[in-house]
Amino acid sequence: MMFTTRPEILGTFGVVTSTHYLATAAGMAMLERGGNAFDACVATAFVLQVVEPHLVGPAGEVPGVFYSAKTGKIQVLCGQGVAPAAATIEHFRGLGLDLIPGNGLLPAVVPGSFDAWMLMLRDHGSMRLRDVLEPAIFHAESGHALMPRISNTIADLKPFFETHWPSTAEIYLPGGQVPAARKLFRNPRLAQTWRRVLAEAEAVGGDRDRQIQAARDAFYRGFVADAIDRYARQTEVMDASGRPHRGVLTGDDLARWSASYEDPVTYDYGDYTVAKAGAWSQGPVFLQTLALLKNADLAAEGPNSAAFVHRLTEAMKLAFADREAYYGDPDFVDVPLAHLLSEAYTAPRRALIGEQASLDLRPGTVPGYEAQLARVMDTLTRLSRVTEIGAVGNEPTLAEMRAAGTVKRGDTTHVDVIDRWGNMVSCTPSGGWFQSAPVIPELGFGLTTRAQMFWLEEGLPGTLAPGKRPRTTLTPTLALRGGRPYMVFGTPGGDQQEQWQLLLFLRHVHHGLNLQEAIDMPMSHTLHFPSSFYPRDRKPGHLAVEQSFGPEVIDALRARGHAIEEVPAWSVGRLTAATLDEDGIMHAAATPRLMQAYAAGR
Repeated sequence: MMFTTRPEILGTFGVVTSTHYLATAAGMAMLERGGNAFDACVATAFVLQVVEPHLVGPAGEVPGVFYSAKTGKIQVLCGQGVAPAAATIEHFRGLGLDLIPGNGLLPAVVPGSFDAWMLMLRDHGSMRLRDVLEPAIFHAESGHALMPRISNTIADLKPFFETHWPSTAEIYLPGGQVPAARKLFRNPRLAQTWRRVLAEAEAVGGDRDRQIQAARDAFYRGFVADAIDRYARQTEVMDASGRPHRGVLTGDDLARWSASYEDPVTYDYGDYTVAKAGAWSQGPVFLQTLALLKNADLAAEGPNSAAFVHRLTEAMKLAFADREAYYGDPDFVDVPLAHLLSEAYTAPRRALIGEQASLDLRPGTVPGYEAQLARVMDTLTRLSRVTEIGAVGNEPTLAEMRAAGTVKRGDTTHVDVIDRWGNMVSCTPSGGWFQSAPVIPELGFGLTTRAQMFWLEEGLPGTLAPGKRPRTTLTPTLALRGGRPYMVFGTPGGDQQEQWQLLLFLRHVHHGLNLQEAIDMPMSHTLHFPSSFYPRDRKPGHLAVEQSFGPEVIDALRARGHAIEEVPAWSVGRLTAATLDEDGIMHAAATPRLMQAYAAGR
């Protein structure tokens, strides 16, 4: 057993782990009050919107994957909103754009997370809306200690907010000053919004389901939707294009949409079955990578070895190349997912993994998709920007969130919960960061900018279309062991989410590391493939490695041809995870990176 930064939590009553300790505490409080894993997840998520506003907001999105002990089913919760009715290629091209900007109002899609949380609470939770909202309202209204990283982000963006987004400055620059780290910070406007939602919900009477429906109506057909509609129609705001634009999102777009459930995509890997969201997410990349690795003797390679990191990196490069060529919203495009996961397709792809790092983007050829593949590669050649190692990137990769021009990218949050009844939930809330779009004055929060993941080119799986889901990077995970629901895990990190999760999962499965040991080990990732985020840059052969791998491993990876970017130890990945053993023992862990994620349980 190795030394870890903190103990792996062990319990039998319930465990909660998330990217902020206050959110974890709120979720654990729900379990202690008799709530289940779904109640705890919802309460945790709403607190995350308050205490990590640079990573998630109330108008963001969320996918979830969960096991219900009552139904015995594993399902995916889709809280990914769709493109507005007026979000057409013609509209964006008419504005002189080749790519959808990464911030402002233009890239706003329907906010998906609120309806998803209400759907989960109604169908699988047990507590009242007031119960799960009160912790978030308390922290927004009474305040919370602002994390240093949030204060630093606000400081960097102070001139931009003051000049271009005054409604954001009003909340995040109180009195014209950058709020101090570790000092009390409030968002009373947001608290007022939640109190009004709650008041309208409780006005319909004491029935729990009717209250939840009334809350959904208040957000998607009531005062929240009205405020979003007015602001998007009437306000021009500066965005990454260098020009101000109005949004195309309307109240009617919100009224027509609702969150939903669907079956997961699964892959059997030895004694494990891994369940992910479909090809509207990047979830199948995880499964394709497992398929490419399934015959490798990973147990013989050390969990911190150059051979292990190299093999995993090269397998992921192939899977991510297929993501670019084939993934998209299955409601709009035919994704050949069964073929991509088949042994007939994977075996020759597996043979492409050599001893040296590949510098090429190598999607496979699926029969019948040759023309689509050619269009994808042509688009990437023309529009995906190749950058050098060390150049500033725009995707939310490293924990410090690098500056991108005048705007900083946000990141994401994560929560995993297991309760004493065996319910298991993994959710990755994101979007609506205060860096992404200006605060809507009446509401205290801004919109998501997930439409930046669409292409303004015809004939691609990720082509923009009204009512279509953008191919999100958000990707929670649930794994079964021996046919029993066993593990939930995930991380923030944009395109790096699958990469860090694979390191955790494979080290746990093949090397016998417990959750905290696996999370504490050095992390790596590649930016070899095109980013999902504006302006779609890529770094061929790139491999970021934490310096804690040590010079011997790093030099060995460099000798294999990887373009190495050494990053500080404890700076990459924000993993959380929880498992449930057959004897009822629960395990939970959270990363020490950023000094704010925490696991709790008893």
